[in-house]
Parts: sequence; C-alpha cells; structure tokens
Amino acid sequence: MTDYAAISYWLESSGDDLTPRPSLSQSIEVDVAILGAGFTGLWTAWYLKQRDPSLNIAIIEREIAGFGASGRNGAWCTCEYPSGPSSIAKRFGVDAARRTVFAMRDTVREIGQVVADHDLACDWHKGGELIIARGPHQRPTIDHEFAELQKLDLAQGAELLDATAARNRINITDLEGALLLPETAVIHPGKLVRGLARLVESTGVVIYEQTAVERVYGGRYPMLRTDRGNVRAATVVLCGEAYLSQIDGYRRDVMPVYSLITLTEPLSEADWADIGWNDRECVASCKYSVDYLSKTADGRILFGGRGAPYQFNSAINPELDKHPGTHQMLQDNVRTWFPRLKDVKFTHTWGGPLGWSRDFLPTIAFDKAEGIARAHGYTGNGVATTNLAGRTLADLITDTASPLLDLPHVNHRPRKWEPEPFRYLGVRYM
Repeated sequence: MTDYAAISYWLESSGDDLTPRPSLSQSIEVDVAILGAGFTGLWTAWYLKQRDPSLNIAIIEREIAGFGASGRNGAWCTCEYPSGPSSIAKRFGVDAARRTVFAMRDTVREIGQVVADHDLACDWHKGGELIIARGPHQRPTIDHEFAELQKLDLAQGAELLDATAARNRINITDLEGALLLPETAVIHPGKLVRGLARLVESTGVVIYEQTAVERVYGGRYPMLRTDRGNVRAATVVLCGEAYLSQIDGYRRDVMPVYSLITLTEPLSEADWADIGWNDRECVASCKYSVDYLSKTADGRILFGGRGAPYQFNSAINPELDKHPGTHQMLQDNVRTWFPRLKDVKFTHTWGGPLGWSRDFLPTIAFDKAEGIARAHGYTGNGVATTNLAGRTLADLITDTASPLLDLPHVNHRPRKWEPEPFRYLGVRYM
C-alpha cells in the first residue's frame, strides 16, 4: 500500500487520517460524477451543493483526496492568473483583463471566507507576495510588471520597493528590489485539501478513493468507466489536471510538467532575526524557470522550482517526484540566497506534475450536449484558480447567471499539444 504521508510534508503534517476511503464497490448512477478529489473537484462539489443541495454527487479518486498537486504545491494562494493581465488584454481586450484580475482577487478573499466560516485550520496568513529582482538584470522585469499594472489601472495596493525596502522585508543576497502584491495568502495546502474533503462530505457528497477512471464517455449517457464499476451521471466533471493527460481522448489537452520542492528544518529565532520575513510573504524570482518560496507556520523555508525533464508521451512516474540534481540545486539556492543558512539541514524533498495548457490559459468548460464539464491547465497557479473554476463550473452546470461566465477561460478551447515525437523534442529543447 502507498505510504501517503511520504508523498509530501503537507500530507505528512496535515493531522488527518490518510487511510483511504472506501473504493467504489459496484456500478452506480448519480446526478454529477466528478473525476478527481483535488481542489478543483472538491470546490466544484462544494459550490454545486450550495447551488442545489438536492444534487446527488460522487467524486472518484484514483488515490486519496489531495494526492496530486493540491497536496504538494508551494503553499501560495495567489491572485496571480496563469496568463498575466497584459497578455489577456492583448488577446481579449483591457476590460476582459481587468475583470479577470478582479475575479482572481475576489477568489482569494472567497477562499479566506470559507476557511474562516468553516474553521478550516490551514495556517492561513494573508501577507501578500514579493516578486523579487536578484541582480540588476532582473530589475527591469519588476519595473515592467508594475508599469503594466498601472497602465491597466490595476496597481491598487501594489508597491514597487527599492533594494533597501525589499531587504527590510526579507534579507536575500543580491536583492535589487521587489514588487509587492497584497492579494496573496500563504497556507498549509495539506490541511486545506483534507479539511475541504471532510467539509464536502458533510453536505452529502460521497468520495470514492483508490478507484481508477479508465475511460470517459459523453453523449446520451455520460459515464466514468472505472476499474471497480461504472458511474453514470447526467453530468461528468473532469478535474484531473496533469493526470488528465493519462486518459484516452485527453492526452494532448494538458501537458504534465514537474515542479520540485525542498524544505528546511525549523530555523532558530536568531536565524529569523537576521532574515526577517516577518509577514510570511510568498516570494518568487523573475527567472523564466521560476523560483518560488514560502515560510511555513512552524518556521521552515520552502524552496521550489521546475523539476525533472519532460518525459516522452507525457509519462507520469512516481520516481520523478524526486530528482536528485534538481533538489540539490534548490538546496544550494537556499544557502546562496541566505548565507547564514550554509549549514542548514533539509528534512523533506518532494515534487509532482502540474498541468500546462498549450496557450497558458486555463479551460473551464461545459459541453451540455455531451454532458461533460472540465477544468484544467492552471500552469502552476492552481490553488486559488481552482476555486474560481469550481464556482464557474457550478454556475455552468446549474445554468446560473453569473458574471464569472463572461471571463476569457469559460468554454475556452486551446489547441492541443503537438503529437509525439514533436512534443517531446520541442519541450526538451526549450
């Protein structure tokens, strides 16, 4: 049996019983069948029940709730969207960009409200985020980002910090400045996803774990075919993110890209006095390959970045969750960024796949004729975007009028990833 506590520090320290829930034991029929018990599937079930409590909903999960990216991420609940506002403005217009940004900011607040209302003890702390410039070559990037926000009249609360002001917040080597964005919270994702699963169950939703979906059928009789029986439904909802690439018919809709994380031991008070970081801001570099950091509630530093190389035919392999070269690089970065920690010990390393869309825009869609809804392609910004997806899918499925349905990702159909071997060659070249 899989040792689920070994998957990530978040699952290990969630305080929850990770014993799998019962599997599907026979074929069933429900109103809504959801593939995946991660954030997207759980939020979708939650908001569907808010819209229509009479709905009979089943969630089908191959492993346990929170097994995928929802239980392995960098702890950022950020208003950042997979595509930046200037990119959205170029493709869909300034109004669409502004509405998308405001919707994401509202989403962070919405999650915080659910956490507070239902006592989901997930170490929620809204300290904002810092996009940092390490070295003069990175300074133009944050200057440009701030200018773009100002151009779109979206800079409310944002602050461009010089080197001194940035170091007063967090003492990182070679720091040339930072862009402070307030609408971001740091969380314990394991506690949030496991608590959300229990909350959803309290509404009458049934979660079947260790039940693998083998095939998806739409049309007159939508159905999930699993290794333990069939689940027929009026509506099937696909919330598998990177793992959707493993199902026939969806293999080129999303590409699995690995992100890896290392975690230090709890630091001493003297270490924190030197480093600062008093408001637990989420921290990211301007590098194309992405460095992302967070500070845990128990005083550890999480350092993450892109991980194992892309595998042919979008293969997902548990062995790729740990890539020695990448994890060593991340640990070296901790010591370089924070020289005081040259002898720090690292207690955990882990990783996993996230889902990339072909055009860096998520898809949140419902094909009523086929009876299939889906949400995927968060490109590394899924903790908050999944909540927006859940609310949007609930509105689409229940035919509820909502301003969320006018956002660019609704019923968006990006082109598929190239077939192999062209996908492999292109991604590995990049």
